[in-house]
Amino acid sequence: MKYYIIAGEASGDLHGSNLMKGIVSEDRDAQFRFWGGDLMAAVGGFLVHHYREGAVMGAWEVLKKASTLYSNLRACKKDILEWKPDVVILIDYPGFNFRIAEFAHKAGFKVFYYIAPKVWASREGRNRKLKKYVDKLFIIFPFEVPYFSEKGLPFVYAGNPLLDAVDNHEYSKPSEVPYIAVLAGSRKAEISRMMPVCMELADKLDCKLIVAGAPARSKEDYEGFIAGRKNVELVFDRTYDILKYAEAAVVNSGTASLECALIGTPQVVCWSTSRATMWVAKRILKVQKRISFISLGNLIIGHQAFKELIQEDFNLPSLLEEVKRLRSDEDYRARMQSDYKEIRRLLGQSGASAAVAREMIKELSS
Repeated sequence: MKYYIIAGEASGDLHGSNLMKGIVSEDRDAQFRFWGGDLMAAVGGFLVHHYREGAVMGAWEVLKKASTLYSNLRACKKDILEWKPDVVILIDYPGFNFRIAEFAHKAGFKVFYYIAPKVWASREGRNRKLKKYVDKLFIIFPFEVPYFSEKGLPFVYAGNPLLDAVDNHEYSKPSEVPYIAVLAGSRKAEISRMMPVCMELADKLDCKLIVAGAPARSKEDYEGFIAGRKNVELVFDRTYDILKYAEAAVVNSGTASLECALIGTPQVVCWSTSRATMWVAKRILKVQKRISFISLGNLIIGHQAFKELIQEDFNLPSLLEEVKRLRSDEDYRARMQSDYKEIRRLLGQSGASAAVAREMIKELSS
């Protein structure tokens, strides 16, 4: 069968690559055409568009790149029509993928949505579009099960694919001296907000910092911040290794914070955005009273397993205090590790990517 897959960021590339491996194991004649990244390209098929060329974050950033996004939408629609896949598989990336879902459905293609949009956090009105344009959702968080059941949306829950990614990785130490890990996000906007405060932190600490370079970024994205700091090292393509052996981690909110919890590294999550985007976010989240955290691990367990420093709270004094506590307070670290074990238990068993692939193929064959 022919699978057209669309992933718009680094986490989608990771999940997309594991899904493709699962599909190949079940469908030896599988053909792939996709929007994604290097991990998906390594599996095989044809990479139409790399996510690094279009990833944006927040309302203001979207407005600034509107013409590029619309150009990409036109190109994607044309490509789908010409290739005529058996299914269009959308991975997260809702701003783009909702438009493709509507188009693909109206054009007569089967539409699957893998890693459902976070409608439980904001913009619940999108559920109407999910019902109308998506044949089946494939969700990855246990707290989504009662939510989508209540909303009457058809879904499959087969566990979380990050368990496979974390557990199957072959780990090796990136440094022989103690260090703090810094994961500043995968987008330029995230890096530009995270790195200045993290480098101030580096100037105050008596240890090394290792910055995990994001897959779609280059040295140039970080060098301006790191320049002149002998205790800061930039390392690419070893994020899991960097997390595994760190004393603690400073992590931009997102998939990385859940990866950190599954690997077992004490962490603090940091997040900030433009004033315009924050203004919009606050008004959207006012409606969703159930959302108390921005980090997936905290959402899964239902309380604060690790601290979140958001917007104005993400500053040097607060970050320095939390990192010192993560390094020295053994009881604090032990409580966090206990919560990590519960997060892992709640996510279910391994083998999620293969299970999702089987369910997709079963759905297509019925």
